[in-house]
Amino acid sequence: PDQYSLQVPIPSADTALLFPGQGSQTSTMAAVSGAQRPDLVEQAREELGADPFEQIGEGTHFAQPALFIAGLAHWKAAGEPQAGFYAGHSLGELPALVAAGSLDAAAGLKLAIVRGRLMEEASAVRPGGMVAALGGSDEVVRQVADEFGLTLANDNAPGQMVLSDDSEKVGEARKALRAEGAKAIRLPVAGAFHSSLMEPAVPGYRDALAATEFGAAAGAFSCITAAPFDDVRPALLGALTEPVRWRDTLGAIQAAGATAFLETGPGDILTGLSRRTLGEAVESRSLADEIELPAEETA
Repeated sequence: PDQYSLQVPIPSADTALLFPGQGSQTSTMAAVSGAQRPDLVEQAREELGADPFEQIGEGTHFAQPALFIAGLAHWKAAGEPQAGFYAGHSLGELPALVAAGSLDAAAGLKLAIVRGRLMEEASAVRPGGMVAALGGSDEVVRQVADEFGLTLANDNAPGQMVLSDDSEKVGEARKALRAEGAKAIRLPVAGAFHSSLMEPAVPGYRDALAATEFGAAAGAFSCITAAPFDDVRPALLGALTEPVRWRDTLGAIQAAGATAFLETGPGDILTGLSRRTLGEAVESRSLADEIELPAEETA
């Protein structure tokens, strides 16, 4: 096999390909991206004025295009397999739509760049924060969210939920969650993603979506509606301010006939969420784990 590639069976109609979003970066994804999608890396450099992988820690406007490219690079390393179902977690919806044949890769990267910039600008206008609640009772997490007026931004899996809103309220909620025995981790983001605090980003992203051509999205599910994409643009726009229903999305895809869930991007975050939600009896694995990297990249 070629460098940064792998040989896997072609997924069948009962397989779902899952693309991760922000927070899934790995130490090897820049190398995989440069080898598999140098065209997108160069496009990002030209549009951003810098390499997004080198600047990924500088903010959302670099992180989102970098992760969009990485998702498609890992998909290409797997031979660009087709499947019966596609889904992406938040930003991951863009590479998922490319894989499903609904969106051109270059146009998708433009959207990722605009999305990341607008979300970062919205965070400056209306600062906020996010806290991940790990373990503990889902009911308790929902009660804390109601008590402090927070948005349940990500319902990722049983025992894995994320709250989002004003920074001060997020801090108080974190204390309350820890008092109830949950592990509460403040996420290293400047904004309250998937909440009403992202409203300043909506007009600009609406315009960018309107200027983008989309085709049929057969088999692609929205992580906001937990249902197949109907009208792609409103669903993608809603992902700025509405919660990610990842647990429900996985359940809906399974109910539609999927028996295997393959994470097609850097890392294995979604693989863990699939196992927590669907159980160990359902096949869930990360294709990134199967890429053989040269020794210098694994040292």
